[in-house]
Amino acid sequence: MKVLLCMTLLFSQMLAAQTLEVSPARVLTDEPAIIRVAGLEANERITLRAELVDGEDVRWESSADFLADTKGVVDLSVREPVSGSYKHVSPMGLIWSMMPTDKKAQAYVPPKELAPQMIEFRLLRKGQAAGSARLEQLAVSEDVHRIDVRGTLHGVLFEPATGVPHPAVLVLGGSNGGLPLRQAAWLASHGFAAFALAYFRYEDLPEKLEAIPLEYFGSALAWMAKRPEISANHIAVMGTSRGGELALQLGSMYSQVTAVVAYVPANTRHAACCGDNRVPYAWTWQAKPLSFTYGRRNPEVEREAAIQVEYTRGPLLLISGEDDGVWESSSMCKEVVDRLKSNHFQFSVEHLRYPHAGHTSGHPGITPAWHGRLRHPLSGREVNLGGSVEGNAQSSIDATPKVLEFLKQNLAVTQQPSQTGQR
Repeated sequence: MKVLLCMTLLFSQMLAAQTLEVSPARVLTDEPAIIRVAGLEANERITLRAELVDGEDVRWESSADFLADTKGVVDLSVREPVSGSYKHVSPMGLIWSMMPTDKKAQAYVPPKELAPQMIEFRLLRKGQAAGSARLEQLAVSEDVHRIDVRGTLHGVLFEPATGVPHPAVLVLGGSNGGLPLRQAAWLASHGFAAFALAYFRYEDLPEKLEAIPLEYFGSALAWMAKRPEISANHIAVMGTSRGGELALQLGSMYSQVTAVVAYVPANTRHAACCGDNRVPYAWTWQAKPLSFTYGRRNPEVEREAAIQVEYTRGPLLLISGEDDGVWESSSMCKEVVDRLKSNHFQFSVEHLRYPHAGHTSGHPGITPAWHGRLRHPLSGREVNLGGSVEGNAQSSIDATPKVLEFLKQNLAVTQQPSQTGQR
């Protein structure tokens, strides 16, 4: 009886000594947390599992086995798994490597209305549950203010809490249309006033990306410059895919734009999108259609439709994936860099290119990176985004702090001429 009691006490002490900790327990969606297990036996093999339920009520799961170090500790920031959902050292690997349990799911969908994402972690020792912890990912910081904009412009302005004027970013989505809320909320959470602007497929705006007047975006920039929350001389434009193409176009036209961030952009204006369009052109200026490229390469047409990025009045940051399945974003970004060099561009341009990333390259946020066969919401056609799960995830982890640093440096101080370059 005494032996049994001693064994029970010893087992209870072992359970009490072990801990699974996630610190901090609340982070912004782009921020890593420390996931750590202590109180294990030296070199003990354990299993860590993670799960979440996304905005479409789909459950996502991951699992990996680890060997404790000689002190009985497993720290995911320095320890690679011996088997499981991912292979290499990655502090948040259990999140980005998740897979859906529903075979019909084709991509992770964030919680609606910018709600937090809850993630559960579980520790197993010898197959038995031995601990749990929770992480809350915030899409927007709690001290960010939201202002809905309706009328001539359609969008949402996110404003950091402090009362001083902030550097600002005009945020543009791609061919899906609607409002790029999450990207703007992310920027505001890091100290920028961010205006998520819709330009089609939203409220009474055009249903498709066709014949969009570029003067609309000039009105948005002028509106931003007059806002008391915004430092009028420090406004950037950020866009993704067709929005990246648009960001480059606006940077070349409007003097209010002092920096440009373009995710997986084109270097030329492309045709209207996506489906049975009334007209073949996407953009107009002074009520006239702008030239565009479509289908097979034609050097003369491409020269005419090329965005004159050399007229941009500030630095550029380009992000691309070399395995982009939608279009050749890396080669098109290189065309931008080459054009700027040949025109002796007086500001810096940096190209972040990721060999194993696709059309989601650099996307801010540490979320499940797997995607299946997606269909475009307008055309209904199947879309191949490209990239591997790890390649897409690592591009986001690497690019996100670089984008924030680029904006902080180039919106906070007067620009100085620099050299073009690539990474």
